[in-house]
Amino acid sequence: MTEIRVESSEDYAKVRKLHLIAFPGPGEADLVDRLRADGDAVISLVATIDDLLVGHVMFSRMSAPFRALGLAPVAVLPDWRRNGIAARLIEDGIKQAQKDNWVGIIVLGEPGYYKRFGFSVAKAEKFESPYAGPYLMALALQGNDLPCQSGRIDYAPAFLVLG
Repeated sequence: MTEIRVESSEDYAKVRKLHLIAFPGPGEADLVDRLRADGDAVISLVATIDDLLVGHVMFSRMSAPFRALGLAPVAVLPDWRRNGIAARLIEDGIKQAQKDNWVGIIVLGEPGYYKRFGFSVAKAEKFESPYAGPYLMALALQGNDLPCQSGRIDYAPAFLVLG
């Protein structure tokens, strides 16, 4: 049975290894480490099955005209993909962000996947961002709309190293 829980410092090495396995290079693993070191990691959840860490998601502080988080990265070990683990991690992270009174979440990803969680390209299209375009999406957490419809949004500085 899959357990979703808050990441602890004892998970850090396992989370790093997970990202190194899940992605073709060290970029996402380095990003997670840097977000933690910079104090920008806000919500970090892991998925475990028995004692095996199989998934991770991180939500980090963003610069925006409202209280916002960025969703990235999310990773699941290859042998455990297509079992709903990433979806559960994302859903639990969204619920925690709502409880913590965050106003919105931004994600850069595949619209066909993220729309199931309520993310919308339309909600993000008027914001100024280096990532502006058809893959930048927003989710309003305190009602149907974000409190403002335009302005500048930026991921935490750690994302700049990803290019």
